[in-house]
Amino acid sequence: MAVRKLNPVTPGQRHKVIGTFEDITASVPEKSLVYGKRSTGGRNNTGKMTVRYIGGGHKQKYRLIDFKREKDGVPAVVKTIEYDPNRSARIALLFYADGEKRYIIAPNGLQVGATLMSGAEAAPEIGNALPLANIPVGTVIHNIELRPGQGALLVRSAGNFAQLTSREGSYCVIKLPSGETRQILSACKATVGSVGNSDHALEQSGKAGRSRWLGRRPHNRGVVMNPVDHPMGGGEGRQSGGHPRSRKGLYAKGLKTRAPKKLSNKYIIERANKK
Repeated sequence: MAVRKLNPVTPGQRHKVIGTFEDITASVPEKSLVYGKRSTGGRNNTGKMTVRYIGGGHKQKYRLIDFKREKDGVPAVVKTIEYDPNRSARIALLFYADGEKRYIIAPNGLQVGATLMSGAEAAPEIGNALPLANIPVGTVIHNIELRPGQGALLVRSAGNFAQLTSREGSYCVIKLPSGETRQILSACKATVGSVGNSDHALEQSGKAGRSRWLGRRPHNRGVVMNPVDHPMGGGEGRQSGGHPRSRKGLYAKGLKTRAPKKLSNKYIIERANKK
């Protein structure tokens, strides 16, 4: 996929960089795999605003994505590559040999008409999902499970990929996009290849209205508020606000939020790269 920069015939197009959508082959989703998505506008069940800066936006339908890939041994043909408003990656519609239809995250290089498989017997080829124990060392992977049968939780956004670096007993060592290296049980499934739509990071909105289409309202900075409204508010003239904080006074940068005695700490070999 590529991106295109528009001629600045309007102010909103001067800095606009968007995808070409050349890889998308269908504009209407599979009706049996979508359902309506309710918009809250940041309000709770009593109508009180509990989350700020949310509201409006285009109406969206949620596409049911198969993150488990548990139909082992049943071949599936890629019917379409589609846009999904709920995620940065593209999705692919699979037609299984037994007649079932499912959506998956579309990996980079997946073409319409390709045949995919899942399970221990599947070949380690792009789009196939198989246990980490059956994937060769050094392979680029995505959609990684943390527990067998739980469904993919890691490496799901556009352009992301992890790498299987080695094996240690019943565990595999995975290098994640953040730079973190951790052990994952070899029985967990992963999909071969990297997530598609890798040029998503190059896109630029171009205007504030595009944020409104996504349901994001204008965001007020804490330093422009009054002391009663925010810990960083108040002061004469333009004050920097000191250390960046949330509305409740918690540090916004640098504060460690991971539980120090979390059970999964023992599986982390190397922490993510810190800038």
